Amino acid sequence: MVSIKLLHLSLAAVLLYGCQSCDGKVMMEYIGATGKPVRFSDVPVDPDIDFHFILSFAIDADASGAPQNGVFSPYWASTLTPTAVRATKADHPNAKFLASLSGWCLGEKVLRWYNPTDPSSWISNAFASLKSLAAEYHLDGIDVDYEVFPKNDTTFSFCIGELLTQLKEQGVITVATIAPYHDIAWHYAELFRRYGGVIDYVNYQFYTERVSRPSGYQEAFAQRAKQFDATKLLPSYEVNGRGIQGDAFFDALRLLECKGFEVNGVMVFSADASSANGYYYERKSQAFLLDNSTNCDSRL
Repeated sequence: MVSIKLLHLSLAAVLLYGCQSCDGKVMMEYIGATGKPVRFSDVPVDPDIDFHFILSFAIDADASGAPQNGVFSPYWASTLTPTAVRATKADHPNAKFLASLSGWCLGEKVLRWYNPTDPSSWISNAFASLKSLAAEYHLDGIDVDYEVFPKNDTTFSFCIGELLTQLKEQGVITVATIAPYHDIAWHYAELFRRYGGVIDYVNYQFYTERVSRPSGYQEAFAQRAKQFDATKLLPSYEVNGRGIQGDAFFDALRLLECKGFEVNGVMVFSADASSANGYYYERKSQAFLLDNSTNCDSRL
C-alpha cells in the first residue's frame, strides 16, 4: 500500500512539474504530410512549451483511397517512426504526439467524410484501429482534420464525438483537437457544441480566411471565437502558403492580445515546409508565447 501511494505521489509530481514548466503555452506542429524525409529531431522544441507534433495523416482508407469503415492506417512520412517518437520523448519530456485524421487527399484522391451505413460499427472499428496505432506510435492524442463533406452529412458530429469520448474515457488518449477551416466550419461548430468537453484545442486554419493584414486576422479570430471557445482557439500560420504571411503574423498575434484575447498557443502548418527556412516560424512563435510583454502599437 505504501509503495502504491508513493507511486501516485510521484506521478502527481511529474504531472504538476509538467504543467508548471510549460506554463500553459501550447505549440501545434503538423508534420509528415508531404512525404518529405522530415525528422522530429530537426524541429526546435523549447522546454517551456507544451509542444505537440501532429502526425499527418492517419486515414480511414486503403492505398487507393477506398474507405475502410473506420479502420485507420498511417500515411505520414516514413522517417516518423515509433522509434523516432520514443527518442524525441526521451529528449523532450514536454513533447506530445497526435495523429491527425484524414486531411485533404491521399495522392490524387480527395478524401471525404462519408456517412457510415452503421455508425456504431464505424466507431468500434475506429476505436480499435486508433488504439492500436496509439500503442504502436506512443501517441498522446488525436486531431480531427476531415475537410470535405457530403451535402447531407448526418453522422460526423456523432461518430467523431463518440470516438473522442471513448478514446479519452478508456485512457487511450489525453489530448483531442479539431482543425476546422472557413468553408466547412459549421460541421465542426456542431461537433464542438455537442462534444466540446472532450476537445482540448481548436486548430482553426485561419490561413483559409483570405486575410493578409493583422486587422483582418483579428476580425476573423473574433468571429471564430464566437463559434468555438476562445480559450481553446489557437491562431495558425501556413508556411509559404495562404493567408497572412511573414512577420505580419506576429503583428496579428500582438493585436489579438491588445484586443483582449489570450494567445496561449500557436498552430503551424507545417514542419515539412519549415525545414527549408530553419524553422523560423516555429522558433519565433515559441519565443512570442514565452514573452510576457505586450506592445500595443497603434500602427497594427
